[in-house]
Amino acid sequence: MRPAEFTTEAIISAGQELHAAGRAVTGFAIRQKVGGGNPARLKQVWEEHVSSQSVTKAEPVAELPVEVADEVAAVSKALTERLATLAVELNDKAVRTAERRVAEIIRTAGEQREFAERELADAAQTVDDLESQLEEARATASGLEKLLADVQAVSQAQAVELAQIRERLALTVQAAKAAAEEHAAELGCLNAGFGAERSRYQSELAGQKKAFQDIVTERDAARAELASVKAKAEAAVQMHQEQRKQAAAEASRVAERLTKAHAERDGARKEAATAREEAAQLRGQVEALQAQAADLMRALAPRK
Repeated sequence: MRPAEFTTEAIISAGQELHAAGRAVTGFAIRQKVGGGNPARLKQVWEEHVSSQSVTKAEPVAELPVEVADEVAAVSKALTERLATLAVELNDKAVRTAERRVAEIIRTAGEQREFAERELADAAQTVDDLESQLEEARATASGLEKLLADVQAVSQAQAVELAQIRERLALTVQAAKAAAEEHAAELGCLNAGFGAERSRYQSELAGQKKAFQDIVTERDAARAELASVKAKAEAAVQMHQEQRKQAAAEASRVAERLTKAHAERDGARKEAATAREEAAQLRGQVEALQAQAADLMRALAPRK
């Protein structure tokens, strides 16, 4: 058997408050007052309380005294008319008592009918309240379902956008990798050319030094040919300077190419980092939307 949810004292207190407010004390009225419970049980508890407070007075049964009965028996023959009169009076009293009891029964039936009508009115009001709450719950559920559909649509759109960004990121990474490889190859070629040019310059410089030493030796041995040797030496020095200028210009061009390659490589790295950050932000947004959709699904599950 299910235990009582509300105590007898609480039910009696609610009934007394309704009675003091001039309202009909019905099972549904008490149920609204205490916040729940079985209306039949609530009404039964209240009626038991009311019955315990009222004192029932039983009507005494009219009986003839013993002396009167003996006297009637003794003088029955002489008092036949008197007995007939008494019989009529008793019959009249019985009829009046019966009529009074019938009127009481009719009055009680009317009160019970009014009470039943009040119970029915309270029940109808309760049903109307429940229907209103049900409509509100349905409206709320419809709004939540619409919100869930919107969230799912936004989540799907962002998932598509994230896929496109991933694809662009992959293409950017591939392009950056290819550019880096190309720059590395170009840098290797430049380094190789620069090394070959430097080797050639060093070889020529060594040859020129050796020639100059030979000229100095020849100067000591042949002063007569000093003028021609000086002319040759000056020509060799001028050619050496021109070669040094050409090597410096070539080195400057190689440095400019290296700087340009480094700048392009840094730009590709920055673009790749920016694309990664955008992808991370979109991934966070998608995860947040998925969590919100899961919360909405859990909120709608009990109502369904």
